[in-house]
Amino acid sequence: MSKLEVSARMTIRKGKLEGFKQQAAECIRQTKEKDTKTIRYDWFLSSDETECEIREAYVSSEGLIEHRMHVGGALSKLFNEFADAHAVTVYGDPSRQLVEMANAEMAGRVKWYSFLQGLES
Repeated sequence: MSKLEVSARMTIRKGKLEGFKQQAAECIRQTKEKDTKTIRYDWFLSSDETECEIREAYVSSEGLIEHRMHVGGALSKLFNEFADAHAVTVYGDPSRQLVEMANAEMAGRVKWYSFLQGLES
């Protein structure tokens, strides 16, 4: 099993910022209560509050799959009502199951990067 990091980006629909913030809080609440393999789940707003980036980390591909199972409904509401232009970048070596799931749900909006080299081997 290898750790995965994720960066998810989206735009916030005009006039929907407060609803977006409430739904983000709901996603975070569910993540805290239900996930067992999530290391990081931090939401950031751009200075003009029109874009959001989520920085995520999981102990493994199974952690990201578990997370999607837990907060899938809350995220669906977020994208149906408050956010657009969702794109995801995944860093690490994902399982085949995760790649298939992500490609089915987000065809063309996921970029995959495998580890090359860094301070830690």
